Parts: sequence; C-alpha cells; structure tokens
Amino acid sequence: METGAPNALLKEQATEEKGETARLSSFIGAMAIADLVKTTLGPKGMDKILQSQSRGQAVTVTNDGATILKSIYVDNPAAKVLVDISKVQDDQVGDGTTSVVVLAGELLREAEKLVNMRIHPQTIIQGYREALNCALKALQDLSVNNVDNPEQYKQDMLRIARTTLSSKILTNDKEHFSNLAVDAVLRLKGSTNLDSIQMIKKTGGTLSESYLDEGFILDKKIGVGQPKRIENAKILVANTPMDTDKIKIYGARVRTEGMSQVAAIEQAEKDKMRKKVQKIIDHGINCFINRQLIYNFPEQLFTDAGVMAIEHADFDGVERLALVTGGEIVSTFHNPEEAKLGECKLIEEIMIGEDKLIRFSGVALGEACTIILRGASTHILDEAERSLHDALCVLSQMATDSRVVYGGGCSEMIMSQAVEDLAKKTPGKRSLAMESFAKALRQIPAIIAENGGLDSTELISQLRAAHVTEGCRKGIDILTGQIGDMTTCGINEAFKVKKCVLSSATEATEMILRVDDIIKCAPRQRDENMM
Repeated sequence: METGAPNALLKEQATEEKGETARLSSFIGAMAIADLVKTTLGPKGMDKILQSQSRGQAVTVTNDGATILKSIYVDNPAAKVLVDISKVQDDQVGDGTTSVVVLAGELLREAEKLVNMRIHPQTIIQGYREALNCALKALQDLSVNNVDNPEQYKQDMLRIARTTLSSKILTNDKEHFSNLAVDAVLRLKGSTNLDSIQMIKKTGGTLSESYLDEGFILDKKIGVGQPKRIENAKILVANTPMDTDKIKIYGARVRTEGMSQVAAIEQAEKDKMRKKVQKIIDHGINCFINRQLIYNFPEQLFTDAGVMAIEHADFDGVERLALVTGGEIVSTFHNPEEAKLGECKLIEEIMIGEDKLIRFSGVALGEACTIILRGASTHILDEAERSLHDALCVLSQMATDSRVVYGGGCSEMIMSQAVEDLAKKTPGKRSLAMESFAKALRQIPAIIAENGGLDSTELISQLRAAHVTEGCRKGIDILTGQIGDMTTCGINEAFKVKKCVLSSATEATEMILRVDDIIKCAPRQRDENMM
C-alpha cells in the first residue's frame, strides 16, 4: 500500500504505511535525528544554536545531545524513540546522550543494508542481541575497579571528569572544573542525590574564576535594618502569606459609614499580622525564611525583635535550604514544639561580583556545598552549568558502579573485535548482523576523528591493526591527531555510561526494526458549535 493511502477500515483522513514503506520511513527518520547530533560528538564537536519561537525568542547555545533533542519538535515516530532514549540516558547517568543516539543511528544504517539484502528483521535482531551480549562481556573484561584504593579511585574520578568535560564548553578549564566536580561529589559520601550540591550563576569574570564554597548560598537579600550576621542560627523555613498588613481595597467590597471604620478594619488586619509574627518569634528562632513575600509591617516587627527575615526564597531554594539545615517547611505556627527548626553555625552576607548573597555555613547536612559559576554571558553560564551537571551525574553514579574503561574509541575497537571474532564462529545469516554490529561500533571513533578534522579512514585502519595485539589500549588522541595509548593519555570513561549506551541503542534499534506498519490517527476536528 502506498504511503499515506487511505484505508477503508480506518476513519477518514487516517493514514497507514505498511511493510517496506513503513520500515523505510522509520529508518530515514531515526537516521536523520542521529545525523543531526552527530557533529556534536567528541572533544572537537560543534555547537548548535536553538532559537525559541516563543515571546522573547530565547537562544540556547549547546552541544549536549539531550538538550538539543528535547528542544526540537519531531513528527517521525521512530525519531521520537531515539529522542526518548537520549532523555533516559540523561536521567540515568547524565552523559552519553549523543553517543546513544549516534550508535542507534549507525546500527539502523547497517540494518537497512541487511534488509535490502533480503535478510529478515528478526534474523538481524537475533544477531544484534548476540553481538550485544558479546560486546558487554568484552567491556566487562576491559573494566578496572579501584574502589579499594582511595588514591587511585580519586584519580579515576578525575580522569572521568576530564574526559566528560573535554567535549563541553569547559574544555579549556577542565583541570579546574574536574577538581571542583570531584571535590563536590566526594562530599556526598557515596550518595547519588545531587540536591545538596547547588549551582549559582553570576555573570562577570571568567569561567576559571568559578569556585566551590562549603555551605549553602541563597541568592537573596536580608531585610532592611536586620542583623547581617548571626552565629548559632535557629532557622524557621516557611511557606505562608505575610502580605496582609493592608486591606486589599481593590477586588474587595466593604460598605462602611466613614473612613474611621476603614481604619478600624486595617487595624484589625495589622493586629492579626502582629499575632502571627509573635507566634513565629515564639518558636525561639533568630532567622525566618519565607517562600512568599514579607510586607513592610511584618518585616519591621521582625527587625524590632532582632530576627533576620528573608523573603521570596523560591521553592527550589526553600526545599534545598530545609534539606541542608535539617528543618522542615511549615505553614502554620500554632504548635511550636512540633515544628522542626533548621540549624547552622553561621549566617552572613557575602559579595559575589556586584551582588549580595547570603551564606549558611556549618549546616546540619555536612555534604552541602555550592558551586559559584562565573562567565561572560548568560548563554556561557547556562552551557557551563549543563556541562558541570553532566560531570557531577557521572561521578555520583560511580558510587553504585566504580568500574572504569578506556575512552578515545579504545573500548569500541575492543568490543568490535570481540564481536567480529564471534561472527567468524557463527553459522548462518546471523553472522552478517554481527559483522554489521561491529562495523557500527567502529563508526563511533571514526565520527570522533572526523569531527576533529582528522582522516578517520587512516586512523581506524591503524587502530584495527594495533588491536590485533592482545592487551592493546590504543585509541584516538584528538590533541595530537594520532593514535595513542589511553593509559598514558589518562582518557577514561565510566563503565556504567558505556553499558547504558550499548544496551539502550541496541534495544531502540530492535524496537524500530520490528515495525512493519505505521498507522496515523485522523486529526481531531474542531467542533463548530464551540466556535
């Protein structure tokens, strides 16, 4: 049946694509998405500018695969599968979002050739599945685990951080930022929860001026006339309205016989607020932080009582503050004994650039820290935050799986060789699928080399020749433009990232290969009565 041909079974305007047409449509869509992000792969990958069509036309400059793919509108169903695996990769391990899409695209490119040779998709899937198991076993044999050696373990983390940041905007300052990331993650003491690591972006200065501050920094100002420094602070974190010191004339209808009655109503409002403030102070606190606004009258009452009041701390800030100080967010103040207060050794006002911020030092959650990012523009700071977040995610996942493998295409070449060896021993058409799988794996280092302006054909042929030797650790050294020993270059990647890339890309390819029918529903008609 032809593409988009109407079907008598389906509603009018619904379309159906069958057999080869459906499969070709899926292949083209998925490969187009892979080609879109292919040029961003590797240390010399290029950036993309994403411009929103909404009001203000916000511009994002990035080479992060997940950010690019979730920002574009995709109509092809197979392409949406690749966008989804990129999002899952980002959520699970934080890095490898481009690699997983590129590998899936290359596997589908090879699968298309096999389908054109009249090999059944189920045979290809079976061959791919056996090749995946073989590749994962080769990857596992290649991995090294130094968790029992703290010094070597930290070196592994630094190498992984450098490798992750090499393909980002932070590549020129990767030594500085890899140390920042490792120090922040080591403070987590094995936790994978990154909520206690906060990032604050401040324009001005250069990226190399970014630093790690022990403690929590809130990007707000202290109220007028209130203490700027408090030691041994007792903190009440709240989400409550503190703006009813004036009667809201607009939107309210009050029938009175004179202005004296309006004044009486306003006084009643003030008395109500005074009682509320007194209840808050009765908790025995010296710092009050509210998610909502604090109007002038309650702010004055807090000042008179010598309590520091901080208003409009956004929900993210309030949540993190409650977490790191060991308190809870409260909304009612009738039972002070039930409220859990936060504590910290010191609250003080600090200056970063030209802005005043509030630092909480000696918080209950010892692993809490803040990374202050400096940069020339908001676009650079946004990309720096995304890059550093990827590195933090990868490093935090090492708490669950501390194995490392070699980068620079070395792992892919070893897996490719293992799969080719299996293909030679496998009878039947499955061996063709295995060879295609091995070829797709070799495309990863080839693309990294091409993006660096190198001769990929020459380098890959050199790598294949080198990997004939048992225990070879050669990969592509982009800086010299030649093949080099990855142990000497210090190019490592997390085992968990590589494993997720392989598994997700193969499973997505299998899902797309199984498709032989695409049915698109009829567009929903607008009800004329609703107009």
